[in-house]
Amino acid sequence: MVLNRPERRNAVPPDGWEQLAEEFARFEGSEARVLVVTGAGGAFCSGADLDPSATPGEGVVARHQRMKLIGEAATRLHRLGKPTIAAVDGVAVGAGMNLALGCDVVLASTRARFAEIFVRRGLTVDFGGSWLLPRVVGIQRAKELALSGRMVGADEALRLGLCMEVVEPERLVERTREVASGFLEGAPVAQMLAKRCLDRSWELSFEQALAWEGQAQAICFQTEDVAEGIAAFLEKRTPRWQGR
Repeated sequence: MVLNRPERRNAVPPDGWEQLAEEFARFEGSEARVLVVTGAGGAFCSGADLDPSATPGEGVVARHQRMKLIGEAATRLHRLGKPTIAAVDGVAVGAGMNLALGCDVVLASTRARFAEIFVRRGLTVDFGGSWLLPRVVGIQRAKELALSGRMVGADEALRLGLCMEVVEPERLVERTREVASGFLEGAPVAQMLAKRCLDRSWELSFEQALAWEGQAQAICFQTEDVAEGIAAFLEKRTPRWQGR
């Protein structure tokens, strides 16, 4: 999925959040195995388009309704049962940063820059950033980033864990394909359950996590894919996953 408004550094227009949610739903219902989110023209996403001419005379009720659409898009991304990758080149700020963090893996070019820039626009964190950021960098660093809104370069982003890897810009597409290919090695049902278990791990006690693992593993043992995975291992060949 390519965010394609390079003239606005891929800022999401007011009607773009619903479209984003629809794209996530379309991907979930498709046969595609991995979603890659990236931006056109040397930028990832500069967040919401704050041009007041796009929403003339918009009042509190309308703005609250639009925030629901933003939340729906973030929720759709979070609940996807398939692997997701953010390939970040250039700026990923505001909701754009949290769009990247909402993916399972963030790959960045050396030109990538991240910022929870909201407070520098008189706004507070959205698109799930208040939930995502502390889980990625810890509560103290999350507060520092959110309360300052400062820009973080690629090297610091890597140190903080905002991205998994940093590569040269010309290597970003290739590296993204490599990581996506690695995800294709896994069984779809197992990946879906693993994602859900890991995403819930912050909310569960160790004993609850073990109970979830037990239920998830029992489901996996009933799939055709587990039989295929064992057969492929014994026959020393690549599994042919069916997703059932």
